[in-house]
Amino acid sequence: MIALKDVLALLEGELLTPATDPGAAFLKVFASDLMSDVLNSAEPGSLLLTGLANGHVVRTCSVADLAGVVFVQGKRPAPDVIADALTKGIPLIATRMTMFEACLRMAGTVEDGGHGHR
Repeated sequence: MIALKDVLALLEGELLTPATDPGAAFLKVFASDLMSDVLNSAEPGSLLLTGLANGHVVRTCSVADLAGVVFVQGKRPAPDVIADALTKGIPLIATRMTMFEACLRMAGTVEDGGHGHR
């Protein structure tokens, strides 16, 4: 498990949803740009790493009961997407790191490398 504040430090991230609880924690990590894969394979409570920065990401996280999103490669969602995440209580983080770098850094911080297989 990893806390939001630790994710921010590890990924040199910027919290895009400042009203989010800094003590929020993530059980696992899942990385994908395909929201169908997220719906099919991500475990509830996971932190999603993605390069996709549109409203589908927040809606998918809400449906799949994911706990937060990291947008890689400096991507940032539109203000309406951030507002939607705030209303749903989903923390959003932006990092300049590539997906590969972010995954490498996250892999050592959570049990079983992040992605638990069903």
